Amino acid sequence: MWCNTWRGVRLVNSKSNLNTVILLLILLALVVGGIILIGSIRRLTQPLEEAERALEKQLEEIANPTPTILPDPVTIIRQVRALARLETASYTVEKVITAESGQGPFAFLFGDRLILVAHGQVIAGVDLARMGEDDIVVTEDGTVTVVLPPAEVFLATLDNQKSYVFDRDTGVIGLNPDLETAARQAAEEEILNAALEDGILEMARRNAETYVRHLIVALGFREVVFAEVPPTLVPTAAPTARP
Repeated sequence: MWCNTWRGVRLVNSKSNLNTVILLLILLALVVGGIILIGSIRRLTQPLEEAERALEKQLEEIANPTPTILPDPVTIIRQVRALARLETASYTVEKVITAESGQGPFAFLFGDRLILVAHGQVIAGVDLARMGEDDIVVTEDGTVTVVLPPAEVFLATLDNQKSYVFDRDTGVIGLNPDLETAARQAAEEEILNAALEDGILEMARRNAETYVRHLIVALGFREVVFAEVPPTLVPTAAPTARP
């Protein structure tokens, strides 16, 4: 009796193990089949995705075409001249400019309005080429009197890489092709005025005096004095010979 019972238990365990193995094989086959199916789907959809990306790129190029620049191979140099400018002050200015045209009751038709974020640079200094022989006087005690030219602005320009149109609202037929150009011109003037109001010329003059003073002292002179006009030298009376 015990033998029959033991055989029955072994038979049940064998069937259970067999069922487990079969179930594991089925699960493994499903996993492998799923992986193969996913890979096949990806291979099938990849050309479609590439075609979709290519189509999006073409549509973007149509909507925002890249300009083609064709410079003329002939270059004409109009003028060449020597410069002796001493740049002693530089300002970097950011200015927001609002430009508009065609505003009023029919702005929705003829209006055009844009906001330009302008980045510009202003450079000032003194032009040493404007100095004459009488603008530097050396006295007997080693003092050097220098008359520098007035400080001036050498450059006031926009940085086209950093300047951009932040927003633009155009009517149905109101696109003004000259509006952005006018905004950029106004931005240059505003940037220049901002630098002038902040004292760029005074800074340029002080920095120029500091630079020239260090240069002259390095040459071995004792003292440097800056004046508005050249000093008047009083000639020394010649000694009178006695008989």
